[in-house]
Amino acid sequence: MDRDSNKTVLLELQRAAGTGNSHCADCGMPDPEWASYKLGIFICLNCSGIHRNLPQISKVKSLRLDFWENDLIEFMKKHGNVCAKAKYEAKVPPYYYIPQFCDCLVLKEQWIRAKYEREEFVATRVCQDPCSAGSREGFLWKRGRESRHFRKRRFLLSAREGVMKYYTKEFGGPKAIISIENLNAMFQTDKIQHAHGLQITYNTDGQRRNLFVYHESGKEIVDWFNAIRAARYHYLRTTFPDVPEPELIPRITRNYIKEGYMEKTGPKQKETFKVRWFCLDSQERNLMYFKKPLDAFAQGQVLIGTMDEGYEVRAGVPQGVRVKKKPAITVVTPMREFVFICENEREQREWIDALNGVIAQP
Repeated sequence: MDRDSNKTVLLELQRAAGTGNSHCADCGMPDPEWASYKLGIFICLNCSGIHRNLPQISKVKSLRLDFWENDLIEFMKKHGNVCAKAKYEAKVPPYYYIPQFCDCLVLKEQWIRAKYEREEFVATRVCQDPCSAGSREGFLWKRGRESRHFRKRRFLLSAREGVMKYYTKEFGGPKAIISIENLNAMFQTDKIQHAHGLQITYNTDGQRRNLFVYHESGKEIVDWFNAIRAARYHYLRTTFPDVPEPELIPRITRNYIKEGYMEKTGPKQKETFKVRWFCLDSQERNLMYFKKPLDAFAQGQVLIGTMDEGYEVRAGVPQGVRVKKKPAITVVTPMREFVFICENEREQREWIDALNGVIAQP
Protein backbone atom coordinates (compact mmCIF):
# COMPACT_ATOMS: atom_id res chain seq x y z
CA MET A 1 0.00 0.00 0.00
CA ASP A 2 1.11 3.56 -0.63
CA ARG A 3 1.58 6.26 2.02
CA ASP A 4 -1.96 7.68 1.70
CA SER A 5 -3.57 4.23 1.78
CA ASN A 6 -1.66 3.33 4.94
CA LYS A 7 -2.74 6.59 6.57
CA THR A 8 -6.38 5.82 5.68
CA VAL A 9 -6.15 2.32 7.17
CA LEU A 10 -4.61 3.67 10.39
CA LEU A 11 -7.31 6.31 10.80
CA GLU A 12 -9.97 3.66 10.20
CA LEU A 13 -8.34 1.50 12.88
CA GLN A 14 -8.34 4.48 15.25
CA ARG A 15 -12.08 4.94 14.75
CA ALA A 16 -13.03 1.26 14.71
CA ALA A 17 -15.77 0.38 17.21
CA GLY A 18 -14.91 -2.01 20.03
CA THR A 19 -11.14 -1.48 19.80
CA GLY A 20 -10.79 1.35 22.32
CA ASN A 21 -8.53 3.08 19.81
CA SER A 22 -10.63 6.25 19.66
CA HIS A 23 -9.16 7.34 23.01
CA CYS A 24 -5.55 7.38 24.19
CA ALA A 25 -4.62 4.02 25.71
CA ASP A 26 -2.92 5.73 28.65
CA CYS A 27 -4.83 8.90 29.55
CA GLY A 28 -8.14 8.67 27.70
CA MET A 29 -7.64 11.74 25.48
CA PRO A 30 -10.10 11.49 22.56
CA ASP A 31 -8.92 11.15 18.95
CA PRO A 32 -5.28 10.14 19.51
CA GLU A 33 -3.07 10.80 16.49
CA TRP A 34 0.00 8.84 17.54
CA ALA A 35 0.69 5.15 18.05
CA SER A 36 3.27 2.84 19.57
CA TYR A 37 4.03 0.29 16.87
CA LYS A 38 5.94 -1.84 19.38
CA LEU A 39 3.00 -2.12 21.83
CA GLY A 40 0.24 -1.85 19.24
CA ILE A 41 -1.60 1.03 20.94
CA PHE A 42 -3.03 4.40 19.91
CA ILE A 43 -1.91 7.31 22.10
CA CYS A 44 -2.11 11.10 22.29
CA LEU A 45 0.69 13.57 21.59
CA ASN A 46 1.52 14.11 25.28
CA CYS A 47 1.73 10.41 26.09
CA SER A 48 3.76 9.79 22.93
CA GLY A 49 6.43 12.07 24.42
CA ILE A 50 6.62 9.82 27.48
CA HIS A 51 6.81 6.72 25.28
CA ARG A 52 9.78 8.24 23.42
CA ASN A 53 11.70 8.07 26.71
CA LEU A 54 11.13 4.29 26.84
CA PRO A 55 12.92 3.19 23.62
CA GLN A 56 13.44 -0.36 24.87
CA ILE A 57 9.71 -0.71 25.50
CA SER A 58 7.95 1.51 22.97
CA LYS A 59 8.46 3.08 19.53
CA VAL A 60 6.11 5.78 18.31
CA LYS A 61 4.94 7.25 15.00
CA SER A 62 2.39 9.86 13.98
CA LEU A 63 -0.71 8.47 12.25
CA ARG A 64 -0.74 11.38 9.81
CA LEU A 65 2.84 12.61 9.45
CA ASP A 66 5.02 9.47 9.44
CA PHE A 67 5.44 6.69 6.89
CA TRP A 68 4.09 3.32 8.02
CA GLU A 69 5.45 0.08 6.55
CA ASN A 70 2.93 -2.63 5.68
CA ASP A 71 4.15 -5.01 8.38
CA LEU A 72 3.59 -2.33 11.05
CA ILE A 73 0.06 -1.77 9.74
CA GLU A 74 -0.63 -5.49 10.07
CA PHE A 75 0.77 -5.46 13.63
CA MET A 76 -1.55 -2.60 14.60
CA LYS A 77 -4.52 -4.49 13.10
CA LYS A 78 -3.82 -7.51 15.31
CA HIS A 79 -3.44 -5.45 18.48
CA GLY A 80 -5.03 -2.22 19.70
CA ASN A 81 -5.95 -0.53 22.96
CA VAL A 82 -8.46 -3.07 24.27
CA CYS A 83 -5.99 -5.87 23.65
CA ALA A 84 -3.18 -3.97 25.41
CA LYS A 85 -5.37 -3.09 28.40
CA ALA A 86 -6.31 -6.75 28.82
CA LYS A 87 -2.62 -7.54 29.18
CA TYR A 88 -1.08 -4.53 30.91
CA GLU A 89 -4.03 -3.48 33.11
CA ALA A 90 -5.25 -6.95 34.12
CA LYS A 91 -4.73 -6.34 37.85
CA VAL A 92 -4.85 -2.63 38.56
CA PRO A 93 -5.73 -2.31 42.29
CA PRO A 94 -9.00 -0.43 42.95
CA TYR A 95 -7.12 2.22 44.95
CA TYR A 96 -4.50 2.92 42.24
CA TYR A 97 -5.10 6.29 40.61
CA ILE A 98 -5.48 6.02 36.83
CA PRO A 99 -4.63 9.47 35.41
CA GLN A 100 -6.72 11.33 32.86
CA PHE A 101 -5.48 13.65 30.11
CA CYS A 102 -5.97 16.70 32.34
CA ASP A 103 -3.66 15.33 35.06
CA CYS A 104 -0.05 16.38 35.64
CA LEU A 105 2.89 14.86 33.78
CA VAL A 106 4.36 12.91 36.70
CA LEU A 107 1.13 10.95 37.22
CA LYS A 108 0.91 10.02 33.54
CA GLU A 109 4.60 9.18 33.25
CA GLN A 110 4.58 6.86 36.26
CA TRP A 111 1.34 5.21 35.11
CA ILE A 112 2.92 4.46 31.73
CA ARG A 113 6.14 3.22 33.31
CA ALA A 114 4.20 1.09 35.82
CA LYS A 115 2.24 -0.55 33.00
CA TYR A 116 4.80 -1.20 30.29
CA GLU A 117 8.24 -0.88 31.87
CA ARG A 118 7.66 -2.48 35.28
CA GLU A 119 4.58 -4.51 34.23
CA GLU A 120 3.04 -4.00 37.67
CA PHE A 121 -0.49 -4.92 36.62
CA VAL A 122 -0.09 -7.99 34.39
CA ALA A 123 -2.12 -11.09 35.25
CA THR A 124 0.84 -12.96 36.74
CA ARG A 125 1.42 -10.28 39.40
CA VAL A 126 0.01 -10.87 42.87
CA CYS A 127 -2.31 -8.04 43.93
CA GLN A 128 -1.09 -6.26 47.04
CA ASP A 129 -3.42 -6.09 50.03
CA PRO A 130 -4.60 -2.47 50.57
CA CYS A 131 -3.57 -2.58 54.23
CA SER A 132 0.03 -3.47 53.40
CA ALA A 133 0.04 -1.20 50.33
CA GLY A 134 -1.11 1.63 52.61
CA SER A 135 1.96 1.37 54.82
CA ARG A 136 5.00 3.43 53.91
CA GLU A 137 7.91 5.20 55.56
CA GLY A 138 10.40 7.65 54.10
CA PHE A 139 11.45 11.25 53.63
CA LEU A 140 9.64 14.03 51.80
CA TRP A 141 10.54 17.69 51.36
CA LYS A 142 7.91 19.66 53.31
CA ARG A 143 7.23 23.39 53.12
CA GLY A 144 7.42 25.20 56.44
CA ARG A 145 4.20 26.58 57.87
CA GLU A 146 5.62 30.09 58.32
CA SER A 147 8.59 30.08 55.94
CA ARG A 148 8.76 29.33 52.24
CA HIS A 149 11.61 26.87 52.68
CA PHE A 150 11.23 23.13 52.11
CA ARG A 151 12.92 20.85 54.61
CA LYS A 152 13.37 17.10 54.58
CA ARG A 153 10.95 15.42 56.99
CA ARG A 154 10.29 11.79 57.83
CA PHE A 155 6.77 10.55 57.12
CA LEU A 156 5.16 7.35 58.36
CA LEU A 157 1.89 6.00 56.94
CA SER A 158 0.09 3.04 58.51
CA ALA A 159 -3.24 1.81 57.19
CA ARG A 160 -3.35 -0.72 60.01
CA GLU A 161 -3.10 2.02 62.67
CA GLY A 162 -5.26 4.39 60.62
CA VAL A 163 -2.78 7.28 60.85
CA MET A 164 -0.11 9.23 59.02
CA LYS A 165 2.65 10.92 61.02
CA TYR A 166 5.49 13.25 60.24
CA TYR A 167 8.58 14.09 62.29
CA THR A 168 10.69 17.24 62.42
CA LYS A 169 13.46 15.74 64.55
CA GLU A 170 15.50 12.57 64.22
CA PHE A 171 14.56 11.53 67.73
CA GLY A 172 11.37 12.17 69.68
CA GLY A 173 7.69 12.06 68.94
CA PRO A 174 5.83 13.04 65.78
CA LYS A 175 5.03 16.67 64.95
CA ALA A 176 1.55 15.61 63.82
CA ILE A 177 -0.60 12.48 63.94
CA ILE A 178 -3.09 12.59 61.09
CA SER A 179 -6.19 10.40 60.97
CA ILE A 180 -6.66 8.58 57.68
CA GLU A 181 -10.40 9.18 58.14
CA ASN A 182 -10.09 12.80 56.95
CA LEU A 183 -6.79 12.59 55.03
CA ASN A 184 -6.69 13.77 51.42
CA ALA A 185 -3.94 14.18 48.84
CA MET A 186 -3.84 15.89 45.44
CA PHE A 187 -1.09 16.83 43.01
CA GLN A 188 -0.55 20.59 42.87
CA THR A 189 2.47 21.00 40.58
CA ASP A 190 1.62 24.54 39.44
CA LYS A 191 0.69 25.85 42.87
CA ILE A 192 3.74 24.36 44.59
CA GLN A 193 5.88 25.17 41.53
CA HIS A 194 7.47 21.74 41.51
CA ALA A 195 6.85 18.96 38.97
CA HIS A 196 6.33 16.50 41.83
CA GLY A 197 4.38 18.79 44.18
CA LEU A 198 1.74 17.10 46.35
CA GLN A 199 -0.77 18.79 48.67
CA ILE A 200 -1.87 16.79 51.72
CA THR A 201 -4.87 18.01 53.71
CA TYR A 202 -6.42 16.88 56.98
CA ASN A 203 -8.58 18.17 59.84
CA THR A 204 -7.03 19.41 63.07
CA ASP A 205 -8.77 21.32 65.86
CA GLY A 206 -11.77 21.96 63.66
CA GLN A 207 -9.70 23.43 60.81
CA ARG A 208 -8.47 22.11 57.49
CA ARG A 209 -4.66 21.96 57.48
CA ASN A 210 -2.55 22.01 54.32
CA LEU A 211 0.85 20.35 53.94
CA PHE A 212 2.86 20.93 50.76
CA VAL A 213 5.48 18.30 49.94
CA TYR A 214 7.53 16.92 47.07
CA HIS A 215 10.19 14.29 46.35
CA GLU A 216 12.98 14.46 43.80
CA SER A 217 11.88 11.10 42.38
CA GLY A 218 8.68 11.02 40.35
CA LYS A 219 8.19 7.34 41.15
CA GLU A 220 8.59 7.97 44.88
CA ILE A 221 6.01 10.78 45.07
CA VAL A 222 3.47 8.82 42.99
CA ASP A 223 4.09 5.77 45.20
CA TRP A 224 3.36 7.93 48.25
CA PHE A 225 0.17 9.20 46.62
CA ASN A 226 -1.06 5.70 45.84
CA ALA A 227 -0.05 4.49 49.32
CA ILE A 228 -2.27 7.21 50.80
CA ARG A 229 -5.04 6.08 48.46
CA ALA A 230 -4.53 2.46 49.54
CA ALA A 231 -4.77 3.47 53.20
CA ARG A 232 -7.91 5.49 52.49
CA TYR A 233 -9.42 2.60 50.51
CA HIS A 234 -8.71 0.20 53.39
CA TYR A 235 -10.40 2.64 55.81
CA LEU A 236 -13.48 3.08 53.60
CA ARG A 237 -13.84 -0.63 52.88
CA THR A 238 -13.57 -1.44 56.60
CA THR A 239 -15.83 1.37 57.80
CA PHE A 240 -18.50 1.04 55.11
CA PRO A 241 -18.50 -2.66 54.14
CA ASP A 242 -21.96 -2.55 52.57
CA VAL A 243 -21.33 0.44 50.28
CA PRO A 244 -20.73 -0.63 46.64
CA GLU A 245 -17.15 -0.15 45.49
CA PRO A 246 -18.05 2.25 42.61
CA GLU A 247 -19.41 4.65 45.25
CA LEU A 248 -16.28 4.38 47.42
CA ILE A 249 -13.64 4.89 44.71
CA PRO A 250 -14.43 8.60 44.06
CA ARG A 251 -14.17 9.28 47.80
CA ILE A 252 -10.66 7.87 48.26
CA THR A 253 -9.01 11.18 47.32
CA ARG A 254 -10.25 14.21 45.45
CA ASN A 255 -9.07 17.37 43.72
CA TYR A 256 -10.58 20.80 44.25
CA ILE A 257 -12.98 21.42 41.38
CA LYS A 258 -11.91 25.05 41.08
CA GLU A 259 -9.10 27.22 42.48
CA GLY A 260 -7.97 30.76 41.84
CA TYR A 261 -7.88 34.38 42.91
CA MET A 262 -10.97 36.47 43.56
CA GLU A 263 -11.56 39.60 45.59
CA LYS A 264 -13.94 39.55 48.54
CA THR A 265 -15.53 42.13 50.81
CA GLY A 266 -16.90 41.89 54.35
CA PRO A 267 -20.40 41.09 55.64
CA LYS A 268 -21.60 44.71 55.36
CA GLN A 269 -20.53 44.73 51.69
CA LYS A 270 -18.99 48.15 52.25
CA GLU A 271 -15.54 47.00 53.37
CA THR A 272 -12.54 47.22 51.06
CA PHE A 273 -12.26 44.33 48.59
CA LYS A 274 -9.19 42.18 49.23
CA VAL A 275 -7.54 39.63 46.96
CA ARG A 276 -7.77 36.07 48.28
CA TRP A 277 -7.01 32.58 46.96
CA PHE A 278 -10.16 30.44 46.79
CA CYS A 279 -10.53 26.63 46.73
CA LEU A 280 -13.85 24.88 46.07
CA ASP A 281 -14.15 21.42 47.62
CA SER A 282 -17.28 19.76 46.23
CA GLN A 283 -17.18 16.77 48.59
CA GLU A 284 -17.01 18.93 51.71
CA ARG A 285 -19.22 21.57 50.03
CA ASN A 286 -16.82 24.31 51.14
CA LEU A 287 -15.55 27.42 49.39
CA MET A 288 -12.37 28.18 51.37
CA TYR A 289 -10.30 31.33 51.03
CA PHE A 290 -6.66 31.94 51.89
CA LYS A 291 -4.45 35.01 51.98
CA LYS A 292 -1.90 33.13 49.85
CA PRO A 293 -2.19 29.88 47.86
CA LEU A 294 0.32 28.00 50.06
CA ASP A 295 -1.08 29.02 53.44
CA ALA A 296 -1.42 26.25 56.00
CA PHE A 297 -4.92 27.32 57.14
CA ALA A 298 -7.86 29.07 55.49
CA GLN A 299 -8.90 32.51 56.66
CA GLY A 300 -12.52 31.49 56.30
CA GLN A 301 -14.98 29.40 54.37
CA VAL A 302 -18.46 29.51 52.88
CA LEU A 303 -20.67 26.44 53.19
CA ILE A 304 -22.38 25.67 49.87
CA GLY A 305 -25.75 24.00 50.41
CA THR A 306 -28.50 23.10 47.95
CA MET A 307 -31.04 25.23 46.11
CA ASP A 308 -33.82 23.79 48.31
CA GLU A 309 -31.92 25.15 51.32
CA GLY A 310 -31.83 28.65 49.82
CA TYR A 311 -28.39 28.64 48.15
CA GLU A 312 -27.88 30.32 44.80
CA VAL A 313 -25.10 31.89 42.73
CA ARG A 314 -25.72 34.92 40.52
CA ALA A 315 -23.68 36.96 38.09
CA GLY A 316 -23.26 40.54 39.27
CA VAL A 317 -23.71 42.18 42.68
CA PRO A 318 -26.70 42.96 44.93
CA GLN A 319 -28.44 46.27 44.42
CA GLY A 320 -26.63 49.12 46.14
CA VAL A 321 -23.23 47.47 46.21
CA ARG A 322 -20.54 49.37 44.34
CA VAL A 323 -17.62 47.51 42.80
CA LYS A 324 -14.90 48.29 40.29
CA LYS A 325 -15.70 47.57 36.66
CA LYS A 326 -14.89 43.88 36.77
CA PRO A 327 -17.05 40.74 36.50
CA ALA A 328 -18.56 39.78 39.86
CA ILE A 329 -20.61 36.98 41.38
CA THR A 330 -22.92 36.83 44.38
CA VAL A 331 -23.28 33.65 46.42
CA VAL A 332 -26.64 33.69 48.18
CA THR A 333 -26.95 31.72 51.43
CA PRO A 334 -29.75 31.67 54.05
CA MET A 335 -27.60 33.84 56.33
CA ARG A 336 -26.10 36.44 53.95
CA GLU A 337 -24.94 37.25 50.46
CA PHE A 338 -21.22 36.92 49.62
CA VAL A 339 -19.86 39.18 46.88
CA PHE A 340 -16.74 38.24 44.91
CA ILE A 341 -14.95 40.04 42.08
CA CYS A 342 -13.39 37.83 39.40
CA GLU A 343 -10.31 38.57 37.32
CA ASN A 344 -12.16 38.31 34.00
CA GLU A 345 -15.37 37.04 32.39
CA ARG A 346 -13.95 33.57 31.77
CA GLU A 347 -13.13 33.18 35.46
CA GLN A 348 -16.61 34.47 36.32
CA ARG A 349 -18.25 31.82 34.12
CA GLU A 350 -16.03 29.05 35.50
CA TRP A 351 -16.76 29.99 39.12
CA ILE A 352 -20.50 30.20 38.45
CA ASP A 353 -20.50 26.79 36.73
CA ALA A 354 -18.41 25.19 39.51
CA LEU A 355 -20.57 26.61 42.30
CA ASN A 356 -23.78 25.66 40.52
CA GLY A 357 -22.42 22.14 40.20
CA VAL A 358 -22.04 21.90 43.98
CA ILE A 359 -25.44 23.49 44.63
CA ALA A 360 -27.04 20.91 42.30
CA GLN A 361 -25.50 18.01 44.25
CA PRO A 362 -27.88 16.31 46.70
